[in-house]
Amino acid sequence: MGLIERYVFRRMAGAFLGTLLALAGVVWVTQALRQLNLVTAKGQTLLTFLEISGLALPFLTLVIAPFAYLTAAIVTLNRLNADSELVVVNASGGSRLLVLRPMLLLAAVVSATMAIAGTTLAPLAQRQLRTEVTKVNVDLIANIVRPGLFTEIEPGLTFHIRNRAGDGSLAGLLVDDQRDPAIGYTYMAEQAVVLEVPGRTLLVMRDGSLQRLNRADDALSIVQFEAYAFDLSDLTPQNSAPVYKPSERTTAELLAPDLSDDYVQKNIGRFGAELHDRLSQPLVPMAFAVVVFLCLGDARTTRQGRGFAVAAAILGAAAVRGLHFAAVSRAGTSPAMAALAYGIPLATLGWGLLTILRDRQFALPRPIERAVEALAWASERIADRFAPSRRGAR
Repeated sequence: MGLIERYVFRRMAGAFLGTLLALAGVVWVTQALRQLNLVTAKGQTLLTFLEISGLALPFLTLVIAPFAYLTAAIVTLNRLNADSELVVVNASGGSRLLVLRPMLLLAAVVSATMAIAGTTLAPLAQRQLRTEVTKVNVDLIANIVRPGLFTEIEPGLTFHIRNRAGDGSLAGLLVDDQRDPAIGYTYMAEQAVVLEVPGRTLLVMRDGSLQRLNRADDALSIVQFEAYAFDLSDLTPQNSAPVYKPSERTTAELLAPDLSDDYVQKNIGRFGAELHDRLSQPLVPMAFAVVVFLCLGDARTTRQGRGFAVAAAILGAAAVRGLHFAAVSRAGTSPAMAALAYGIPLATLGWGLLTILRDRQFALPRPIERAVEALAWASERIADRFAPSRRGAR
């Protein structure tokens, strides 16, 4: 790349990264707030909350990456025009491709990253997210036992905790086990924590005592302990294997779905739609690149309705994404829609490149352009009339 192309690429890449981080942060906060009940209601640790909310980031980033590129392209071209840099390129005899090539290069980088993440990283993160949420939902202590309440897990077994700490540990634990008709057990401990070991779930109690009551002679024995493990395996649901949705399946599973699975049989159309979405979505940034360039890639004066050109770029990109989304939603059951899922961004890219190579420019019909100019002039007059007086600044 030449000097001008490297300059445009750096500016656009910086704008893209900044926009991507900002959008990802906003979306992550909204998703994290939805998972906040893991800490408030289900008593999970802050680390678990951050892990589960963080696992959604790869998929969310994949969704917002094309729009981050769209925003970066519009902002960069507007700045280049406002700083008269597009005028300088044109006046010096530079080709339009000096601006288009770095735009397409960045779009290709974004598309390649989306293709890799969409077929590998995002599905694995979504799968792990489903696994972690399922584990939380079957967590006996988190979902049933509430601080300050005596909770009967099953007939003859009662739990009570005074408080649940931020790291998931329990304070002031009491377990009353009267399930054995011959012997009753009462456990009291200052601290306790639930541990997962291979094939078992243990409640490990520390600094407590065990009261053993023999009902035959009412003999009571008390044993002090530093650590004691109470087995919760029989109380944990065994049929807790998660059912993975199409977005949580690997690409290999989408290419060759297990037709013996009842869930796959009932949702085979969704599996096909998900596969076509993963493979076709990386084409969208390339289509966005030519749409934005056709609308904003040439130097314009303030009297040429650049604001309308920005709106046209946004509406054009929205139309491409909307049509692509509509095609993908039906791609699992309709071969024609599956072809359209790829054809819409490819056709937009091909038509845009052909238009640019023919040195044609995006222009509004003359009546519309005059109406836009008149509206802009009227807006400026109204703004000047109601602007605050500058006499004090003189």
